[in-house]
Amino acid sequence: MEKKILHQKSIEFKEEKNFVKAQSFYLKKDWDSTLVYSMKQLSICKNKSLAEYCHYFRGASFYYKKLYKEAEKEFLLTSNSFQLSSIKNFILGASILESRDYNKALFYFKLSELLSIKSNNIECLTDAYNGIGTTYIFLKQFDKAEKYLLKNLQLNKKTKNEDRTCTSYMNLANLYYEQYKDDLAIFYFKKSYETSKNVKAFDKKRDASKNMAVVEENRNNYKEALTYRKESEKWQDSLNNQNKVWALADYEKKYAVAQKQKQISVLKIENKLKDTQRNTMFYSVLGLLSLLIGGVYVYGQKVKNAKIILSQKVRLDELNATKDQLFSIVSHDLRSSVNALKNSNTKLTNSLQTKNYSELNQLLNQNSVIANGAYSLLDNLLHWALLQTKQLYFHKDSVHLFSIVQQIEYNYKSLLIDKAITFENTVSKNDFIFVDLDSLKIILRNLLDNAIKFSHENGKISIYTIETNTNFCQLVIQDTGLGMDQNTIANLLEDSEALAKKGNSEIIGTGLGIQLCKQMAKKNGGSLTIESELNKGTKMILSLPKTEQNG
Repeated sequence: MEKKILHQKSIEFKEEKNFVKAQSFYLKKDWDSTLVYSMKQLSICKNKSLAEYCHYFRGASFYYKKLYKEAEKEFLLTSNSFQLSSIKNFILGASILESRDYNKALFYFKLSELLSIKSNNIECLTDAYNGIGTTYIFLKQFDKAEKYLLKNLQLNKKTKNEDRTCTSYMNLANLYYEQYKDDLAIFYFKKSYETSKNVKAFDKKRDASKNMAVVEENRNNYKEALTYRKESEKWQDSLNNQNKVWALADYEKKYAVAQKQKQISVLKIENKLKDTQRNTMFYSVLGLLSLLIGGVYVYGQKVKNAKIILSQKVRLDELNATKDQLFSIVSHDLRSSVNALKNSNTKLTNSLQTKNYSELNQLLNQNSVIANGAYSLLDNLLHWALLQTKQLYFHKDSVHLFSIVQQIEYNYKSLLIDKAITFENTVSKNDFIFVDLDSLKIILRNLLDNAIKFSHENGKISIYTIETNTNFCQLVIQDTGLGMDQNTIANLLEDSEALAKKGNSEIIGTGLGIQLCKQMAKKNGGSLTIESELNKGTKMILSLPKTEQNG
């Protein structure tokens, strides 16, 4: 319904180029471009109806960019008679829900429900039911939540929308889980899992299998739980790969635009030089003084252009050096991983033929370790490259440190169990830090992954905070593993953006993860230090700024 109405409006206002572009970018989900062209249209707009659609575009764009206050402001600039008010009120309610103003959010969700019924917008009506039910969960009014979530499920089943039906089952399961009605919760978790098999969205498949893993763990069925958890990790890997493909496509698009803008700039400079030459010839009749001034101007332009070209060459050389370094790491480390995987698979084939099942299990675990190492290297390379080219988005916010450490521990639980490593999380539950959440998770994943990799079996890993009177929180990741000498520590902490090998031992790796952690900590206004001795373990000390009210 939304696409149909917007298409009609683009035809109706086809002379308004900025509006047509804003509408096109909105349908493509290019939120930044939508914001730019909708603002351009608003700056010259005299038509009230057209202005309302621009505010609608901006409100939706801010919502999907997680700027909820700005989204609310834009939506409130539209009237109650706006043609897409049912959708507008739903997104407005969702924005307010993010601010924890539950009663206000409920008001807009119910308004969206009434308008959806009036306009027969079934898709928006299902969203409204879901929004109302979710809000009632937050308000602890579980009977009302159940009523609307069941309506949501019935409508999705009626329209045979598998994606939305999968989400409906999951929402109902969470509702009953919140009330400790485990039988009903498990029933709907299973329904969600079965339905997820028919959907294409990797995130729904991941969440459904992850929920089943938790269900089986709670029932002490660890073998089944492990199967579901591995499936969840498989879908997470697929989702990561999909995101990387999208990120690469977006980078290529930006590169193409930059190249086009560069060509335009060159043409402008060429036209400017031609204009200068024509002016010089024209004013030459005025005498030697005019000719001298024109010559000085042309010379200044050439010097300026030469400086620009020289600076571009220096930057290009730096980028080429970085590219060569990346190729060197990829060719060396991935070749080593692939070769190890190849040899291991050969042994695996021989074990299958000889039915040596004890060695077969060992080789399978070895293959898993090699594959995980190669994946971690590729993931770190992507983030490091984005960081070097300033493509990584940072948004700082207040973060509860204990909860994030707990999440990271949960992700690595299977690896800790495999090596029989004791894990201890004694991070203070009162600590809040002001950082970018995504980059913090990358740092903690790398540090915990290293701690597991360099720990002996039956070792111990501890994560704790050190109380200080400063505005910084000190988080320590301590292991009882291999440790490192002072030369290795000095190389890792050297103030350089270049990558460096940490030694000849194959287990040591590239040092890329530590370099990435160090640069991301610096980007968040913090620092990373290392304390270690050979064969006595390692302490990775991460210092990050506290949230003001916690400082």
